[in-house]
Amino acid sequence: MKARIHSLESFGTVDGPGIRFVIFFKGCPLRCQYCHNPDTWTQDNAKLYSVDELIEEILKYQSYFGSDGGVTASGGEPLLQMDFIIELFKRLKELKIHTACDTSGVTFHKEDKENISKHLELLKVTDLFLLDIKHIDDNEHKKLTRVSNVNILDFARFLSEHHKPMWIRHVIVPGITLNEDYLKRLRQFIDTLDGVEKIEALPYHTMGKVKYQNLGIEYPLESVLPPTKEEMDFARKILGIQNRKEEEK
Repeated sequence: MKARIHSLESFGTVDGPGIRFVIFFKGCPLRCQYCHNPDTWTQDNAKLYSVDELIEEILKYQSYFGSDGGVTASGGEPLLQMDFIIELFKRLKELKIHTACDTSGVTFHKEDKENISKHLELLKVTDLFLLDIKHIDDNEHKKLTRVSNVNILDFARFLSEHHKPMWIRHVIVPGITLNEDYLKRLRQFIDTLDGVEKIEALPYHTMGKVKYQNLGIEYPLESVLPPTKEEMDFARKILGIQNRKEEEK
């Protein structure tokens, strides 16, 4: 089995606890308007890795991440290649390495028994889920990503029902998610979940704009500026995050 990989990061500090070896998988069904990795949307031009090859790379850096850090599967949407991630994480758990999955949860389908079974298998070998909730309102979510948020919110409930640790991530975009009503609704939803260890309010940025230019894709948020400190403080207050230091605990 080979995975389609965009890139590897050996010293990640924002994708889970401690220092992380981050694997960016290729392919994503969402088209988030603020996405800073449009080069991961398709599985074209991917580097192919086997589980053994990735384990070999990971072990080179184990002395850096040690017992406090670990390995994070990111993307793109890593769970498009779930069978591979399950096999990889099984091996990592045998090596006593912490595993995290940065996902939107969009691959989850609660009416599909085979899909549920596969996700249950994933839960057994994943220590932490970094769950990206793009927008709490379904209609606005469709505008922002071209996809409904139904499966995503169902996946959050699924993780909660199985008491899996999760960090909720939410990008603050002026005019889109920077909205008192939407932020309150998101907080209310989070309050129904068990296992939420942390909420991360991430400021929208334009650092990925050059990638759109290189790919010949129109940047959809050309006129949108990153949120100010005051706007981020406003969002964090509604989400129950005291300040950046509190967010990083």
